[in-house]
Amino acid sequence: MKNKILLVALLAVATALGSGCALFVAGVVGGAAGVGTYAYISGELQTSEAVTLDKAWDATQAGMKDLGYTMVEKQKDSLRAKLTALGPGDKKIQVSLEKKSDTVTQIGIRVGTFGDETLSRQILAKIKSYF
Repeated sequence: MKNKILLVALLAVATALGSGCALFVAGVVGGAAGVGTYAYISGELQTSEAVTLDKAWDATQAGMKDLGYTMVEKQKDSLRAKLTALGPGDKKIQVSLEKKSDTVTQIGIRVGTFGDETLSRQILAKIKSYF
């Protein structure tokens, strides 16, 4: 009986590791470690930065403009913001911002349907250059 329980537990862990859940767990643990930690989860680059929501919003708009992307939709309230733009090859780029505290904002960047980690990191670097 113990062997069956052990086998089921090992299969569950192997399945979780093989399906990308380990990245999620690493991202959550990394995110808890501090501001500025990045995670690339299911096609979206996520980070928390020591910046106000308003500052992150202004930096996002400036960065997208500087990259030459066409902004097609903008939404913002006191807790969240979302910007949708068209990038190279008319790829849809979504940047979402969420206020975590008065001085910390979570930033999420998704390029296209399935994501593009390299381009997402380039976009984040450009946004951060305006902090």
